[in-house]
Amino acid sequence: MEQIELLEAGLLIFVNLFKLILEAIALLCVVWGLIKTIQLAIRVNRHHRRHKFTKIRLEFGMWLVLALEFQLGADIVATTLNSDFASLGKLVIIAIVRTVLNYFLTKELDHDIQKSRQNELPNIN
Repeated sequence: MEQIELLEAGLLIFVNLFKLILEAIALLCVVWGLIKTIQLAIRVNRHHRRHKFTKIRLEFGMWLVLALEFQLGADIVATTLNSDFASLGKLVIIAIVRTVLNYFLTKELDHDIQKSRQNELPNIN
């Protein structure tokens, strides 16, 4: 029995560490995405390009989608050992909210990508 309890304690530590790593990656995605978006905004403003707001939104939106994926993964990992009804209920609500956010954000980004492609002028050499 002691061995099982020791394994459970080790697994709990691993799960919590893995959840923390996934949450840290999500945070890094947002921070890195913000840095890249600021760089793009500076570059776009310097060259006075058209449709700059859409390009900036697309850049940051892609990073937010990625961060949401990591956050959802962290939530799923967190409930692997703590699978009582309340934890599962919270996971379902969080998963639905994050999935809906991710779906609509991705859909909006796809729409903006299509719109920006239609507005680009053909490259004539």
